[in-house]
Amino acid sequence: MGNRRITLHELEDATGLSYGSIHSILHDNLHMSKVCARWVPRMLSYDMKLSRVSISGAILTRYHANPEDVHFRTVTCDETWLHHYDPESKQESMEWKHVTSPRTKEFKSTRSQKKVMATILGDSKGVIHIDYLPHGTTMNGEYYANLLKQVRQSIKENRRGKIRRGIILHRPVKVPGPSPYDFHLFPRLKKHIRGQKFQDDDELIAAVEGYLGDQDVEFFRSGISSWQTRWEKYVKLEGDYVEE
Repeated sequence: MGNRRITLHELEDATGLSYGSIHSILHDNLHMSKVCARWVPRMLSYDMKLSRVSISGAILTRYHANPEDVHFRTVTCDETWLHHYDPESKQESMEWKHVTSPRTKEFKSTRSQKKVMATILGDSKGVIHIDYLPHGTTMNGEYYANLLKQVRQSIKENRRGKIRRGIILHRPVKVPGPSPYDFHLFPRLKKHIRGQKFQDDDELIAAVEGYLGDQDVEFFRSGISSWQTRWEKYVKLEGDYVEE
């Protein structure tokens, strides 16, 4: 217990017991296993966790009172980097092989430096507006002010009645919790384009918008619905991070 990082070989040298005996004692008798620490984005203070519980509880109360109203009125906004080339993970590149087949080899590759920052806004019906940050510019108050004007026009054209009923605009911040795009849309989008090499921004953007356009309403609605589960977990875990 004094050194939880000690290895089996070090225990072997210290005790004189065999490697197999030590393994059996630890696993079969002491019921212990060696695991990695869980990495989290940042250390949350007590006040941060309290804030997360409070906000999640308030959202849940509103959601349970009228789920359809929340689905209709909520517009979520989030941004992500999209790379011209993002290599597949080792697990994603796995393939079936026969016992007599030679094992395939792949050269290790890295993510390309060329990338596009996409800001996506949408609701339970789908994407409402996408903006791509021009190269050499930064996201600031002026950028978001102009973006919201464009989004308002897109909502007027594509979501009749939403502005009149009042929009619940959600943009994620670090403490209360992520948007449904963080754990629903973005992982699936990036998995779809991963391993593909795009020659320029236009080719990458076409692939992204093609994927988003192929998704049906249920895809986006399930993302908003799964958000409810996150809020419940934040409350249950007293504001701590939720396991992915």
